[in-house]
Amino acid sequence: MAPDEPHCPVLDVTARTLHQQNAHLRSAGPAVRVELPDGILAWSVTRGSVIRALTGDPRVSRDPRKHWPGLAEVPDGWPMGPIAFQQNFFNLYGEEHRSARRLMAPSFSPRRVLALRPGIEATAAALVGAFRTLAPGEAVDVRRALSLPLTMTVICDLFGVPAGLRPRIGTAMDALLTTTAANEQMVASRTEMDAVLAELLALKRREPGPDLASDVAALPTGRDGGRTEQESRDILFLMLGAGYETAVNLITSAVLALLTHPHHLAAVRAGTLRWTDVVEETLRHESPVMHIPLRYPLEDIDLGEGVVIRRGEPILMGFGAAGRDPEAHPDHPDDFDPTRPDKDHLAFGHGPHFCLGAPLARLEAEVALACLFGAHPDTALDPDGPPPARLESVIINGPAELWIVPTPAPASGRA
Repeated sequence: MAPDEPHCPVLDVTARTLHQQNAHLRSAGPAVRVELPDGILAWSVTRGSVIRALTGDPRVSRDPRKHWPGLAEVPDGWPMGPIAFQQNFFNLYGEEHRSARRLMAPSFSPRRVLALRPGIEATAAALVGAFRTLAPGEAVDVRRALSLPLTMTVICDLFGVPAGLRPRIGTAMDALLTTTAANEQMVASRTEMDAVLAELLALKRREPGPDLASDVAALPTGRDGGRTEQESRDILFLMLGAGYETAVNLITSAVLALLTHPHHLAAVRAGTLRWTDVVEETLRHESPVMHIPLRYPLEDIDLGEGVVIRRGEPILMGFGAAGRDPEAHPDHPDDFDPTRPDKDHLAFGHGPHFCLGAPLARLEAEVALACLFGAHPDTALDPDGPPPARLESVIINGPAELWIVPTPAPASGRA
């Protein structure tokens, strides 16, 4: 396929037809040329087997500065730029990536994450406890009242972010993942994010503490250390964003799935279904991350079926699309079914760049669901509310809001 192919489909950056478009692209071939914002062309990969092959292939890089010849043509404020152009281990290649990742990996080990459980449970209980002040039948947006403050509190406590900076980080993070934003808006949001992260680093250098932001602030910078101030800010951007956005969308999507499939919620309450099953099926069915930009082949790669990705041509990995791939899940892949024995997915990526925050996101989701439905087992969707709008992003995926009516069991007592 030539770069100027006339029938190149435009990727739906509004996310209104995300799953439908993924299915169409998946059926069209192992990789399909698509048009991204500002006319940037990339290869869309939505088949799970092809994603696994490419993410494990040493001939495929994530470093645009070294391996994307077309980088100079990308305009400032490109909506996918905040993720695609990070200067941290997220986009490093080979040994540079491995050595940088090793610095942060111990902070998100399963044992370290498990030690966070009491604090996560206490935060979730306090947030859910506030629902007792609602009038009978009164609705609340569970994304804003539970999913978001829980995950923001956990990740910001871990990194030692003071309370005054947290709303600014959350607002800027949301804006930087909105792929419908105008370039000027994206530049402004990136400037704000850099400013608040620079403020955080300066604070931690003046007043270091036993937290991860202090660890990042202590990393050597400048000529001697080889790390720029932007790289330090981007490390924080990655770790805060990965620990925040993924879990927010996972929790909210899981609540929506359970309330639209009440028989599965009843099975959890009856003890025949586990919260871990619900979480894994949500990750498969409605991955909180959909597409991760970008990757770049170091040489031509032949995928078969007449598709050859040329050296330096960008690749957009549809990790969230892999969960609904009929090749992996031939039995009703578009249905939410936490009883299915195989819930295989790529929601946290695959290969050397597998998400460090996966154990934390899973734990937060399990705790949030158990806390919400334990205290309010008869919770339902708001009957007067509109269908939940989707986040306008092809990078992250989930409801932009979800109005529910938290309802405790009658005093006579269902468990």
